[in-house]
Amino acid sequence: MGGQPIFILSDDSSRTQGRDAQSSNIAAGKAVAEAVRTTLGPRGMDKMLVDNSGEVVITNDGATILNEMDIEHPAAQMIVEVAQTQEDEVGDGTTTAAVLAGELLAQAEDLFEDDVHPTTIVEGYHEAARIAQEAIEEITLDEELDDEHLRAVAESSMTGKGTGDITAARLAEIVVETVKGVQSEEGIDRDEIRVQTQVGGSSSATKLVEGVVVDEEPANDNMPRSVEDATVAVLDMELGVRKASIDAEYNITDIEQLNAAIEAEEGELRGYTEKLSEAGVDVAFVTDDIEDRVASALAEAGILAFENVGNKDARAVARAVGAKRIGSLEDLDTDDFGYAESIAVEKYGDDELAFVEGGAEAEAVTLFLRGGTEHVVDELERAIDDALDVVTAALDSGGIVPGAGATEIAIAERVRSEAAGVSGRKQLAVEAFADAVEVLPRTLARNTGMDPIDALVDLRSAYDSTGSAGIISKGQTGEVADPIEEGVFDPAAVKREAVESATEAATMIVRIDDIIAAD
Repeated sequence: MGGQPIFILSDDSSRTQGRDAQSSNIAAGKAVAEAVRTTLGPRGMDKMLVDNSGEVVITNDGATILNEMDIEHPAAQMIVEVAQTQEDEVGDGTTTAAVLAGELLAQAEDLFEDDVHPTTIVEGYHEAARIAQEAIEEITLDEELDDEHLRAVAESSMTGKGTGDITAARLAEIVVETVKGVQSEEGIDRDEIRVQTQVGGSSSATKLVEGVVVDEEPANDNMPRSVEDATVAVLDMELGVRKASIDAEYNITDIEQLNAAIEAEEGELRGYTEKLSEAGVDVAFVTDDIEDRVASALAEAGILAFENVGNKDARAVARAVGAKRIGSLEDLDTDDFGYAESIAVEKYGDDELAFVEGGAEAEAVTLFLRGGTEHVVDELERAIDDALDVVTAALDSGGIVPGAGATEIAIAERVRSEAAGVSGRKQLAVEAFADAVEVLPRTLARNTGMDPIDALVDLRSAYDSTGSAGIISKGQTGEVADPIEEGVFDPAAVKREAVESATEAATMIVRIDDIIAAD
C-alpha cells in the first residue's frame, strides 16, 4: 500500500489502546468503589444524592447510591452492574461486592507494573475465587438456624442504616416473624411479603399485619369504617350506568318516556347493590369507578366499597382473602368470594389505609413501616427489604457465616495458604486476590475509627488463635472480637455471590486493552 496508513474508523471516533486503556478502566472502577466504601459497616456514613429536578435521596445502600449516580464510563457501569446483580440475587452485600471489585482492579494495576500478563491475572483470580468459595463453605455454621440466628442476621444487615441499634433489634424480630409467616415446605415465597410505608410516626411503631394493607379510602363517607367476619368481592368492572358501544340518539317526546328512562337507569344502579346484598357481600374492592348513586346505595346497605383499586392491590387482596376477580354480577357464586376476619379503614394524617387481616388464604403478610419523614421512611424501607432478603437467603440458600469481616479474613488466610501450590506468575495474582479481600475488614476498621493497619494485624493474630475474628462496633469505636460470640452473622449466599460477581467484573475489565468510542 506504499506505506500509507489505512484509516478504518470515522473521524468522530476515538481510540485508546494498551496500558492507557487499562489504566482508564481501572481508574473508573476504583472511583466507583471509593464512592461507596465509606458506607460499609455499622458505622458507615450516608450519601446525599440530588438529581436535576432537586429530588433528594439520602442513603447508605450501595445499590441505591450507584443506581442514582449518573455514571457514563462503561467500565464504571460494570461495577454498577455488579452491585445490581448482588441486589437481584441475594438482596444485600452490594457495597461489599462493589468495594471488592474495585480493590481487585487496584491489585491488578500493581501486577501490570510488574509485567504480569492480563490473562495470567484472570487465571489467578479465578483460581483464588474457587479457593474462596471453598473457604466460605468450610466456615458456614452447621447447626440448624433458630430464631436467634435469624434475628442476628437481620439486625446485622440493618445496623447502620438509620434504624438505630434499639430499633434495629426490634425490627429484626418483626422481620424474622414475617419471613417465618410465609415459609412452607416448598420454601419461602418472597412475593407474599408486602411492605407499606406511612409517614408520621416513630419507626418503633412498625408492625406486622397478617394480611394486606392498601392505600384506599371508602367510596362514600357513610360507609362503615370496619367490618368483622367479612365476605369480600373483588370486582373488575364499573358500578355505573352502562354505556352504549356506538353513538346513538334517543328522542323523548313525552314525560312518561323520560320517567321510564330515569327509572330504568335507577333500576340498573339499584341492581348492583341488590345483587351484592343478596349474595351476602360485606366488602367490595372495585378496580373501576363506582357511580355516586351506587356508592350511596351501598352505604345504606352497610356495604364497605373501594373504587379505582390498582391492579397490584386488587391482586394482593384477592390472594389474601381467597377471592376470584369477578367481571360481571350475573350468576354470582359464593365460591367467587373471599373471607377476612376484619377489614378496617384507619386514618393517618390526611391519608386513609385499608387493613385486610385474617384472610382465608392468609399466606400474604405486610410490614407496615412508620417513620417521621419521607427520607426516614424510604431508608427504613430499603433496610427492611435487605433484612427480609438476607433472612430468606439464610433459610433458603445455605446457612450463615461469621460477619464483621471474619469471613473475609478466613478467605484471605485460606487463599494465601494455597497460593504456594500455584505455579508461575499466576501465584502472584492469587496472592493479590487475598490482599484484595482484606480491603473489607480494613474498611470496616477505618469506618469504626480504628487504625486499619493495626486492626488488620490484630485480626490475623486473633484468627490464628481462635479461628474467628472480626471488627465489632463498640460504643464510639470498634474492637477485634469473635463475631460468633457477639452474634454477628451474614448469609453465606451473600459472601458467595459477592466473590463471584466481583471476580467476574474485575477479570472482564482487566482483559480490555482497547477502547473504541464513537463521539
